[in-house]
Amino acid sequence: MVKQKISKTNAVRILEQQKINYQLFEYEVDEHIDGISVAAKIGKDVSLVYKTLVTTAGAGKFFVFVIPVLNELDLKKCAKVAGEKRVEMIYVNDLLNTTGYIRGGCSPIGMKKLFPTFVHDSARELDFLIVSAGKRGMQIQLDPNDLLKVTKGKFANIIK
Repeated sequence: MVKQKISKTNAVRILEQQKINYQLFEYEVDEHIDGISVAAKIGKDVSLVYKTLVTTAGAGKFFVFVIPVLNELDLKKCAKVAGEKRVEMIYVNDLLNTTGYIRGGCSPIGMKKLFPTFVHDSARELDFLIVSAGKRGMQIQLDPNDLLKVTKGKFANIIK
């Protein structure tokens, strides 16, 4: 039997380099997949699946926010924790150029640059959370504290 080789993303390589424990999930990608569908496909509770959102405060100032997929980002709270007057979502067309990732496959780990990263407070209570592995159809499960370590992130109240 031939073992299928898993294609490694930047996120997976970084976790391995830093000797961080993780579990990788792969699944079939539908045209319009969302966090609820991802949870169902990998057989995990939707409350454990987090999405990665990228914002900007203008010219070269980018911030990464990781929140539960069922929640909505509160841009005023985000601006406050980022120390900015205002932040707004970056345009989808700018995502690849800014982060190295595409919509639906944006991981908080392994972006082109290490941007200030904030993970919603709810992750504090979890043994693990699940985020994109940097490619559609791949998710990473890891300890929230390891996510903070690898992204140099902080916990924050950033949802509505």
